[in-house]
Amino acid sequence: MTQDKILITGAAGFIGSNLADYFVGKEYDVVGLDNFSTGHPKNIQQLKEKSNFQFIEGDIRDLGVCIKAVKGCRYVLHQAALGSVPRSIKDPITTNEVNISGFLNILTACKNEKVDKLVYAASSSTYGDSKALPKVEDEIGKPLSPYAITKYVNELYADVFYKTYGLKSIGLRYFNVFGRRQDPNGAYAAVIPKFIAQLMSMKSPVINGDGTYSRDFTYIDNVIQANELAMLSTHEESNNCVLNIAFGERTTISGLVQTLKELLSRSTKSIQNVKISYGSNREGDVPHSLASIQKAKNIIGYDPQYSLQDGLRESIKWYQDNL
Repeated sequence: MTQDKILITGAAGFIGSNLADYFVGKEYDVVGLDNFSTGHPKNIQQLKEKSNFQFIEGDIRDLGVCIKAVKGCRYVLHQAALGSVPRSIKDPITTNEVNISGFLNILTACKNEKVDKLVYAASSSTYGDSKALPKVEDEIGKPLSPYAITKYVNELYADVFYKTYGLKSIGLRYFNVFGRRQDPNGAYAAVIPKFIAQLMSMKSPVINGDGTYSRDFTYIDNVIQANELAMLSTHEESNNCVLNIAFGERTTISGLVQTLKELLSRSTKSIQNVKISYGSNREGDVPHSLASIQKAKNIIGYDPQYSLQDGLRESIKWYQDNL
Protein backbone atom coordinates (compact mmCIF):
# COMPACT_ATOMS: atom_id res chain seq x y z
CA MET A 1 0.00 0.00 0.00
CA THR A 2 1.17 3.49 -0.77
CA GLN A 3 -1.01 5.15 1.84
CA ASP A 4 -0.23 5.97 5.46
CA LYS A 5 -0.88 3.60 8.32
CA ILE A 6 -3.79 4.18 10.72
CA LEU A 7 -4.59 2.48 14.02
CA ILE A 8 -8.29 2.30 14.83
CA THR A 9 -9.00 1.21 18.40
CA GLY A 10 -12.40 -0.31 19.09
CA ALA A 11 -12.32 -1.50 15.48
CA ALA A 12 -14.96 -4.20 15.99
CA GLY A 13 -17.41 -1.76 17.53
CA PHE A 14 -20.13 0.28 15.88
CA ILE A 15 -18.16 3.46 15.08
CA GLY A 16 -14.75 1.77 14.85
CA SER A 17 -15.83 -0.83 12.28
CA ASN A 18 -17.44 1.84 10.10
CA LEU A 19 -14.21 3.84 10.21
CA ALA A 20 -12.18 0.71 9.41
CA ASP A 21 -14.39 -0.04 6.38
CA TYR A 22 -14.01 3.50 5.13
CA PHE A 23 -10.24 3.82 5.46
CA VAL A 24 -9.52 0.32 4.14
CA GLY A 25 -11.64 1.31 1.15
CA LYS A 26 -9.48 4.41 0.70
CA GLU A 27 -6.44 2.11 0.62
CA TYR A 28 -4.84 3.19 3.85
CA ASP A 29 -2.99 0.49 5.77
CA VAL A 30 -5.33 -0.06 8.71
CA VAL A 31 -4.60 -1.78 12.01
CA GLY A 32 -7.66 -2.64 14.07
CA LEU A 33 -7.48 -3.22 17.82
CA ASP A 34 -10.36 -4.61 19.89
CA ASN A 35 -10.96 -6.97 22.81
CA PHE A 36 -14.59 -7.77 21.83
CA SER A 37 -15.97 -6.58 25.17
CA THR A 38 -18.64 -4.58 23.33
CA GLY A 39 -17.60 -5.05 19.69
CA HIS A 40 -18.46 -8.05 17.50
CA PRO A 41 -16.21 -10.21 15.25
CA LYS A 42 -18.92 -10.06 12.54
CA ASN A 43 -18.39 -6.29 12.23
CA ILE A 44 -14.90 -6.80 10.80
CA GLN A 45 -15.42 -10.14 9.07
CA GLN A 46 -15.57 -8.42 5.66
CA LEU A 47 -12.14 -6.85 6.29
CA LYS A 48 -10.23 -10.01 7.24
CA GLU A 49 -9.39 -10.85 3.61
CA LYS A 50 -8.16 -7.36 2.77
CA SER A 51 -4.40 -7.14 2.37
CA ASN A 52 -4.33 -3.63 3.89
CA PHE A 53 -6.13 -4.62 7.10
CA GLN A 54 -4.46 -6.18 10.13
CA PHE A 55 -6.34 -7.08 13.30
CA ILE A 56 -4.95 -7.31 16.82
CA GLU A 57 -7.13 -8.77 19.55
CA GLY A 58 -6.13 -6.99 22.71
CA ASP A 59 -7.11 -4.66 25.52
CA ILE A 60 -6.16 -0.96 25.75
CA ARG A 61 -5.62 -1.49 29.49
CA ASP A 62 -2.43 -3.34 28.48
CA LEU A 63 0.30 -0.81 27.63
CA GLY A 64 2.31 -3.45 25.75
CA VAL A 65 -0.64 -4.13 23.45
CA CYS A 66 -1.05 -0.40 22.79
CA ILE A 67 2.66 0.01 21.96
CA LYS A 68 2.49 -2.95 19.55
CA ALA A 69 -0.67 -1.62 17.87
CA VAL A 70 0.61 1.96 17.42
CA LYS A 71 3.97 0.87 16.00
CA GLY A 72 4.53 2.33 12.52
CA CYS A 73 1.26 4.27 12.50
CA ARG A 74 1.08 7.86 11.34
CA TYR A 75 -2.43 8.40 12.68
CA VAL A 76 -4.51 6.95 15.51
CA LEU A 77 -8.31 7.06 15.65
CA HIS A 78 -9.16 6.11 19.21
CA GLN A 79 -12.74 4.82 19.54
CA ALA A 80 -12.25 2.10 22.18
CA ALA A 81 -14.16 2.84 25.37
CA LEU A 82 -16.85 1.51 27.65
CA GLY A 83 -19.81 3.65 26.64
CA SER A 84 -23.17 4.09 28.36
CA VAL A 85 -24.06 6.29 31.31
CA PRO A 86 -26.08 3.52 33.08
CA ARG A 87 -23.18 1.05 32.73
CA SER A 88 -20.82 3.55 34.36
CA ILE A 89 -23.22 4.12 37.24
CA LYS A 90 -23.48 0.36 37.80
CA ASP A 91 -19.72 -0.26 37.45
CA PRO A 92 -17.66 2.94 37.74
CA ILE A 93 -14.38 1.13 38.38
CA THR A 94 -14.25 -0.77 35.08
CA THR A 95 -15.45 2.31 33.18
CA ASN A 96 -12.61 4.29 34.77
CA GLU A 97 -9.98 1.61 34.02
CA VAL A 98 -10.91 1.34 30.35
CA ASN A 99 -11.72 4.97 29.59
CA ILE A 100 -8.99 6.68 31.60
CA SER A 101 -6.15 4.18 32.16
CA GLY A 102 -6.69 2.75 28.68
CA PHE A 103 -6.67 6.23 27.15
CA LEU A 104 -3.49 7.10 29.02
CA ASN A 105 -1.87 3.98 27.53
CA ILE A 106 -2.88 5.08 24.03
CA LEU A 107 -1.54 8.59 24.66
CA THR A 108 1.76 7.16 25.90
CA ALA A 109 2.10 4.82 22.92
CA CYS A 110 1.30 7.70 20.52
CA LYS A 111 3.87 9.92 22.23
CA ASN A 112 6.56 7.23 22.06
CA GLU A 113 5.83 6.48 18.40
CA LYS A 114 5.63 10.21 17.54
CA VAL A 115 2.36 9.83 15.62
CA ASP A 116 1.29 12.83 13.54
CA LYS A 117 -2.22 13.07 14.96
CA LEU A 118 -4.42 11.35 17.52
CA VAL A 119 -8.14 11.76 16.94
CA TYR A 120 -10.14 10.48 19.89
CA ALA A 121 -13.81 9.95 20.69
CA ALA A 122 -14.88 12.53 23.25
CA SER A 123 -18.49 12.86 24.35
CA SER A 124 -21.37 15.32 24.63
CA SER A 125 -21.88 13.91 28.15
CA THR A 126 -19.03 16.25 29.18
CA TYR A 127 -21.50 19.15 29.14
CA GLY A 128 -23.08 17.68 32.26
CA ASP A 129 -25.53 19.94 34.08
CA SER A 130 -24.94 22.96 31.84
CA LYS A 131 -28.36 24.21 30.75
CA ALA A 132 -27.07 26.44 27.93
CA LEU A 133 -28.24 25.55 24.41
CA PRO A 134 -26.70 25.11 21.95
CA LYS A 135 -23.66 23.49 23.58
CA VAL A 136 -20.46 25.42 22.89
CA GLU A 137 -17.11 23.70 23.43
CA ASP A 138 -15.70 26.11 26.02
CA GLU A 139 -18.77 26.15 28.28
CA ILE A 140 -19.33 22.93 30.20
CA GLY A 141 -21.08 22.10 33.48
CA LYS A 142 -20.40 19.48 36.13
CA PRO A 143 -20.49 15.85 34.90
CA LEU A 144 -23.59 13.85 35.82
CA SER A 145 -22.12 10.33 35.63
CA PRO A 146 -18.85 8.40 36.03
CA TYR A 147 -18.83 7.97 32.21
CA ALA A 148 -18.99 11.74 31.70
CA ILE A 149 -16.10 12.22 34.14
CA THR A 150 -13.92 9.74 32.24
CA LYS A 151 -14.54 11.47 28.91
CA TYR A 152 -13.71 14.87 30.37
CA VAL A 153 -10.52 13.50 31.92
CA ASN A 154 -9.54 12.27 28.43
CA GLU A 155 -9.71 15.86 27.19
CA LEU A 156 -7.58 17.08 30.11
CA TYR A 157 -4.96 14.38 29.52
CA ALA A 158 -4.83 15.10 25.77
CA ASP A 159 -4.27 18.79 26.52
CA VAL A 160 -1.43 17.99 28.93
CA PHE A 161 0.21 15.61 26.45
CA TYR A 162 0.19 18.35 23.79
CA LYS A 163 1.60 21.00 26.10
CA THR A 164 4.16 18.67 27.70
CA TYR A 165 5.18 16.33 24.87
CA GLY A 166 3.90 18.01 21.71
CA LEU A 167 1.42 15.20 20.88
CA LYS A 168 -1.15 16.67 18.48
CA SER A 169 -4.73 15.57 19.09
CA ILE A 170 -8.35 16.42 18.40
CA GLY A 171 -11.20 15.27 20.63
CA LEU A 172 -14.49 14.81 18.82
CA ARG A 173 -17.44 15.29 21.17
CA TYR A 174 -19.92 12.91 19.58
CA PHE A 175 -23.62 13.67 19.99
CA ASN A 176 -25.80 10.52 19.97
CA VAL A 177 -24.29 8.74 17.00
CA PHE A 178 -26.46 6.17 15.22
CA GLY A 179 -26.43 4.06 12.07
CA ARG A 180 -25.57 0.68 10.54
CA ARG A 181 -24.10 -1.95 12.86
CA GLN A 182 -25.21 -0.27 16.07
CA ASP A 183 -26.29 -3.13 18.33
CA PRO A 184 -30.02 -3.08 19.16
CA ASN A 185 -29.64 -5.73 21.87
CA GLY A 186 -28.31 -5.74 25.41
CA ALA A 187 -28.92 -3.75 28.57
CA TYR A 188 -27.08 -0.70 27.28
CA ALA A 189 -28.37 -0.54 23.71
CA ALA A 190 -28.71 2.95 22.26
CA VAL A 191 -32.22 4.27 21.75
CA ILE A 192 -32.46 4.34 17.92
CA PRO A 193 -31.45 0.73 17.12
CA LYS A 194 -33.41 -0.49 20.13
CA PHE A 195 -36.59 1.31 19.03
CA ILE A 196 -36.19 0.21 15.40
CA ALA A 197 -35.80 -3.45 16.43
CA GLN A 198 -38.76 -3.25 18.83
CA LEU A 199 -41.06 -1.62 16.28
CA MET A 200 -40.05 -4.10 13.58
CA SER A 201 -41.04 -6.87 16.04
CA MET A 202 -44.33 -5.08 16.86
CA LYS A 203 -43.19 -4.52 20.46
CA SER A 204 -43.88 -1.34 22.43
CA PRO A 205 -40.81 0.90 22.76
CA VAL A 206 -40.32 2.21 26.30
CA ILE A 207 -39.39 5.89 26.53
CA ASN A 208 -37.49 6.90 29.66
CA GLY A 209 -39.44 9.82 31.14
CA ASP A 210 -42.26 11.68 29.41
CA GLY A 211 -40.57 11.88 26.01
CA THR A 212 -39.74 15.60 26.19
CA TYR A 213 -35.98 15.08 26.64
CA SER A 214 -34.21 16.01 23.41
CA ARG A 215 -31.07 14.93 21.57
CA ASP A 216 -28.94 16.03 18.63
CA PHE A 217 -28.85 12.70 16.78
CA THR A 218 -25.86 12.26 14.46
CA TYR A 219 -25.64 9.77 11.61
CA ILE A 220 -22.50 7.62 11.37
CA ASP A 221 -21.41 9.00 7.97
CA ASN A 222 -21.16 12.50 9.47
CA VAL A 223 -18.85 11.04 12.11
CA ILE A 224 -16.68 9.32 9.48
CA GLN A 225 -16.33 12.63 7.66
CA ALA A 226 -15.33 14.38 10.91
CA ASN A 227 -12.66 11.79 11.72
CA GLU A 228 -11.07 12.08 8.29
CA LEU A 229 -11.11 15.89 8.34
CA ALA A 230 -9.68 15.96 11.87
CA MET A 231 -6.96 13.46 11.01
CA LEU A 232 -5.79 15.37 7.95
CA SER A 233 -6.33 18.93 9.17
CA THR A 234 -3.34 21.28 9.00
CA HIS A 235 -5.18 24.18 10.63
CA GLU A 236 -3.08 25.56 13.48
CA GLU A 237 -5.91 25.19 16.00
CA SER A 238 -6.41 21.53 15.07
CA ASN A 239 -3.22 20.54 16.88
CA ASN A 240 -4.94 20.57 20.27
CA CYS A 241 -8.67 21.10 20.41
CA VAL A 242 -12.06 19.61 21.16
CA LEU A 243 -14.92 19.84 18.64
CA ASN A 244 -18.64 19.11 18.73
CA ILE A 245 -19.64 16.54 16.12
CA ALA A 246 -23.38 16.56 15.52
CA PHE A 247 -25.91 17.66 12.93
CA GLY A 248 -26.96 20.75 14.86
CA GLU A 249 -30.68 20.03 15.31
CA ARG A 250 -32.50 18.60 18.30
CA THR A 251 -35.34 16.12 18.41
CA THR A 252 -37.43 15.01 21.36
CA ILE A 253 -37.54 11.30 22.12
CA SER A 254 -41.29 11.30 21.46
CA GLY A 255 -40.69 13.00 18.12
CA LEU A 256 -38.06 10.40 17.27
CA VAL A 257 -40.45 7.51 17.93
CA GLN A 258 -43.17 9.10 15.81
CA THR A 259 -40.71 9.55 12.93
CA LEU A 260 -39.56 5.93 13.24
CA LYS A 261 -43.14 4.68 13.23
CA GLU A 262 -43.89 6.74 10.15
CA LEU A 263 -40.83 5.53 8.24
CA LEU A 264 -41.21 1.87 9.24
CA SER A 265 -44.94 1.79 8.51
CA ARG A 266 -44.21 2.49 4.85
CA SER A 267 -43.21 -1.15 4.50
CA THR A 268 -45.35 -2.58 7.36
CA LYS A 269 -48.49 -0.49 7.87
CA SER A 270 -49.45 -2.10 11.19
CA ILE A 271 -46.34 -0.60 12.87
CA GLN A 272 -48.26 2.69 12.99
CA ASN A 273 -50.56 1.06 15.58
CA VAL A 274 -47.83 -0.06 18.00
CA LYS A 275 -48.38 1.60 21.40
CA ILE A 276 -45.63 3.59 23.10
CA SER A 277 -44.84 2.95 26.79
CA TYR A 278 -43.26 5.40 29.24
CA GLY A 279 -40.94 4.66 32.15
CA SER A 280 -38.96 6.69 34.68
CA ASN A 281 -36.11 9.03 33.72
CA ARG A 282 -32.68 7.40 33.66
CA GLU A 283 -30.21 8.41 36.34
CA GLY A 284 -27.42 10.59 34.97
CA ASP A 285 -29.28 11.57 31.79
CA VAL A 286 -28.79 15.08 30.43
CA PRO A 287 -32.29 16.52 29.73
CA HIS A 288 -31.48 18.39 26.52
CA SER A 289 -28.68 18.22 24.02
CA LEU A 290 -28.04 20.44 21.01
CA ALA A 291 -24.62 21.19 19.54
CA SER A 292 -23.16 24.27 18.00
CA ILE A 293 -21.01 22.84 15.17
CA GLN A 294 -19.54 26.20 14.14
CA LYS A 295 -16.11 25.51 15.64
CA ALA A 296 -15.82 22.19 13.76
CA LYS A 297 -16.83 23.97 10.56
CA ASN A 298 -14.22 26.68 11.11
CA ILE A 299 -11.29 24.48 12.14
CA ILE A 300 -11.63 21.27 10.12
CA GLY A 301 -14.26 22.19 7.51
CA TYR A 302 -16.88 19.83 8.96
CA ASP A 303 -20.03 19.82 6.83
CA PRO A 304 -22.50 17.09 7.88
CA GLN A 305 -24.44 15.70 4.94
CA TYR A 306 -26.99 13.51 6.74
CA SER A 307 -29.92 14.93 8.70
CA LEU A 308 -31.77 12.79 11.24
CA GLN A 309 -34.37 11.85 8.60
CA ASP A 310 -31.68 10.92 6.04
CA GLY A 311 -29.81 8.85 8.60
CA LEU A 312 -32.93 7.09 9.87
CA ARG A 313 -33.90 6.07 6.33
CA GLU A 314 -30.42 4.60 5.75
CA SER A 315 -30.41 2.89 9.16
CA ILE A 316 -33.85 1.34 8.70
CA LYS A 317 -32.77 -0.12 5.35
CA TRP A 318 -29.74 -1.68 7.03
CA TYR A 319 -31.73 -3.14 9.96
CA GLN A 320 -34.40 -4.51 7.61
CA ASP A 321 -31.66 -6.34 5.70
CA ASN A 322 -29.69 -7.52 8.73
CA LEU A 323 -32.01 -8.19 11.67
